[in-house]
Amino acid sequence: MLGTPSRNRIAERREATRREILDAAWAVAREKGITALTLRDVAERVGMQTPSLYSHFESKNAIYDAMFGEAWAGCLEAMTAGIANAPEEPRAGLLHMMRTYFDYAVADQARNQLMNIRISADFEPSAEAYAPSIATYELGRQHLASIGVDSDADLDLCAALIGGLVDAQLANDPGGDRYARLLDGAVQMYADHVGL
Repeated sequence: MLGTPSRNRIAERREATRREILDAAWAVAREKGITALTLRDVAERVGMQTPSLYSHFESKNAIYDAMFGEAWAGCLEAMTAGIANAPEEPRAGLLHMMRTYFDYAVADQARNQLMNIRISADFEPSAEAYAPSIATYELGRQHLASIGVDSDADLDLCAALIGGLVDAQLANDPGGDRYARLLDGAVQMYADHVGL
C-alpha cells in the first residue's frame, strides 16, 4: 500500500516558478525601470517563451499586482519593526518612523515607483495586493496618533513631506544622501507645526 503524499510537489513547483518569474520581473524593473518591464524580457530571463508566462500570470498587470503586494508587504514589515523600536519621546519617535520609511523607499527606486506612482493608466492593484498598503498607512496613523498627531490634514502633510523627500532623493541624488540629510530638519519643522 502506498502512503499518502505529505506534500503537493506540483503546487510547490508552480509556486517556485511564480517566484522565479517575480524575481526576474524585479531584476528587469531595476535594470530598465518599472514602466519598461516587458513580458518578453521576463520570459527570456527565466528561460521561457513569452506565452508560457500566461500559465502563471494572466497579464503584465498581474505581475505588477504581485510585485505591488510584495513591495507594500515589505514596507509593512519594515515599518512594524521600526515603530516597535521607536523612541518614546514624541519628536524622536516621529523622526525614527519617518527615517524608517525614507530608508525603505530610497533603497529601491523601481519598488518605490511601483508603490507610489501611477505607472500605467490601466494598472490598479487588487484589493489583496493593496491591503498591505492600507495596513502600513494605518500603522503610521496609529503611531502618529499615539504621539498626539491625529488630524487628517496633519497626516496628509506628513505623507506629503516624506514622499517629497523620497522623490527628491531618488530623482536628484540616487544612492546619495543629499535629501536624506534634510530629513531631521524637515521633521523638526513638521513637529513644530503640529505642536509636538
